[in-house]
Amino acid sequence: MARSYDQMLGYVFRRNSLRFARRTLLPTLQYYLTRAPIPPDEKPALCTMNILPPMMTVWHHFAKKSLGDGADIVIFDCTGTLDPQEFPEARVLPFLNFYAATKGNEFIRHIARHRRIAWICDDDMFLMSRECLPILEREFAVPNTASVSFRPREWWEFDFDGKRVQPSSSYCIAIRREIFLKEKLSLAPAPNNPHPAINTRPPRRYDTFDKANELLLRRGYRCAIVSPEERERCVAEFSGLSGPVMLLRYFKTPEQTLDYFRSAPPPNWEGNLLFGLMSAMLSVCTIQDLYVKLKGEPYPLPSLPSRDALLKIVEERRTFLRPDQTLEDMELTSARLHAAL
Repeated sequence: MARSYDQMLGYVFRRNSLRFARRTLLPTLQYYLTRAPIPPDEKPALCTMNILPPMMTVWHHFAKKSLGDGADIVIFDCTGTLDPQEFPEARVLPFLNFYAATKGNEFIRHIARHRRIAWICDDDMFLMSRECLPILEREFAVPNTASVSFRPREWWEFDFDGKRVQPSSSYCIAIRREIFLKEKLSLAPAPNNPHPAINTRPPRRYDTFDKANELLLRRGYRCAIVSPEERERCVAEFSGLSGPVMLLRYFKTPEQTLDYFRSAPPPNWEGNLLFGLMSAMLSVCTIQDLYVKLKGEPYPLPSLPSRDALLKIVEERRTFLRPDQTLEDMELTSARLHAAL
């Protein structure tokens, strides 16, 4: 059955998640039989979650370059295709592609149960500086600190009786487990977010960690957010790569992928979906380029179009794009990653 561009994304998420399950179901069940933690240590435990193997290679490279042996890494392999030998000293855990909050809760409560700090970082959020660990140590030394965020949300704010507070987000968040468990918190999203947005529509719902963040603040805990200057040095990010990754796993050829973008009526590019997917698809091109630099050959992504072919579609739709829809952030991150590799 033919599906329009806006119907396709939900379908490919469901389809690919079922395909991943053929590799990850049994390991997930085996994990739940023991819920074996990583060994006790004073180091933070750091986890990420992955559905694009070459991005995991790039993420792991930068994490080890920035942290050395200062944190123990756990990787939720949601495709079941990662080779653990490619990630020395990390625990690679094939795992069903549950919601991020489900995996994050499992990490905090069970996998990292012998650690003081449980640190969660998206795999498109790259650690870029040796400052990261000293910053965590400094911030958690402040009494009553429950979390430290390297990347807050920027489009809405908590409003506590007229006092505005920036949400920490879950993009790159370190959590003091003792407080998280004592307060019986969860990373799970929640409905009915009443807080105001900044120059856009209200959020309506709490995303991952947002509700826990609100409860911590209301109960008097400190949820630290690293300064903008330090954030700029410590992390580099892409955004929204899950959608393009799922499309690339569904389509068989570059032309099919390009046809997906061409199929949308040009005026529909004024919305956020198409341009966001295109920017993220170009980010995948950068990941492939970085992977080639690290491994000497491309990762098999047979449906990934060339960067030039994708940019041609952007140019063809240029008159329909809003002024704020630019590729500048993606290009800056790409340049920064290439320079730091």
